[in-house]
Amino acid sequence: MAKETGLGWTAATIDDASGTPRELRNDFTNMQFATPRAVQDVTGLDKSAMERLLLLADFSVTFNGVFNDASNMGHDVFKTVPSTSVARTTTLTISGQSLPNEVLYTDYPLSRGDDGSLTYAVPGVLADGTVPTWTTA
Repeated sequence: MAKETGLGWTAATIDDASGTPRELRNDFTNMQFATPRAVQDVTGLDKSAMERLLLLADFSVTFNGVFNDASNMGHDVFKTVPSTSVARTTTLTISGQSLPNEVLYTDYPLSRGDDGSLTYAVPGVLADGTVPTWTTA
């Protein structure tokens, strides 16, 4: 494949609190994710430019969605975030490429807009120390 748009998301699957994967792509209006690496500054006094070492890998994600309390949809999956302490397998898939991670979701904030909309922005972070790695779906 060559260059593509973000229009072809194949799947955004998140486990509910019991570990059952739920496809929630239809509930999400947009999302952001990052796979940063920490760095250590090791610049010596003899250098004229920064010198760094790569350290630990990380993953974070925020799903923005529309409130949907239908069975096995967004509210059903995220309503247990405040009351459970479970890592949830989260798999992002686009164009035959998957990024699976064990994620801890840290909040389920609902927002009622002045226009009457009811939305959420659920943040998650890497849970288990496994380096985020893209695979072929």
